[in-house]
Amino acid sequence: MNKIKISAIITAGGKSSRFGSNKLIEKINDLTVIELTISKFIDLVDEIIIPTSDEIKDLILKSKIYNPKIKFAPFGATRQMSVYSALQVCSNPEIVLIHDGARPFVDKEIIKKTIEKTFEKGAVVVGKLAVDTIKEIDFNGNEAKILKTLNRKKIFLAQTPQSFNYQLIKKLHEKYKNNPDFTDDSSILEKENIEVYIIENDKKNTKITTKDDLY
Repeated sequence: MNKIKISAIITAGGKSSRFGSNKLIEKINDLTVIELTISKFIDLVDEIIIPTSDEIKDLILKSKIYNPKIKFAPFGATRQMSVYSALQVCSNPEIVLIHDGARPFVDKEIIKKTIEKTFEKGAVVVGKLAVDTIKEIDFNGNEAKILKTLNRKKIFLAQTPQSFNYQLIKKLHEKYKNNPDFTDDSSILEKENIEVYIIENDKKNTKITTKDDLY
């Protein structure tokens, strides 16, 4: 039986506006954020596609973690456009994992579980069940008021990786490429009423957004 091909897309084209500088080149011990993120996937997949800028591309090409598995794609004006760009570069895998470049603490065991469940279910999202009380609010100018309390047992805080049958996610990105308003990839499947399954992750998987997250 032929080996099943797995690709990973690691998004690295964001502006880091809330961080104040490019968070992907900040150091965690002896690796930058983007290098540490790549290192979690490199042994588990057949190729990594990174939609990014020339700055990050040059850093990775010169990095000690560089591997010929790594390929690059142009980044887009939105995350969705960047992922669509990277999907065009993938070498027709069976499944593709999509992960935020700014989530360097992802656990390798979670990545393995995500791959396994995607073979079974076709679409999988890693995340956490809510533990806090969740309120729906209404903004009115600079003020906000509570509308209602949501059932936190039904609230799931989505993270990445998100993993899909490659042909399915590519087809849907193609369909919605001209209305790039989705904040994550599973939302596109939800739009089509396609079932997406979850893997609950109790490990640290913070997305670095502010300097406090890095510290």
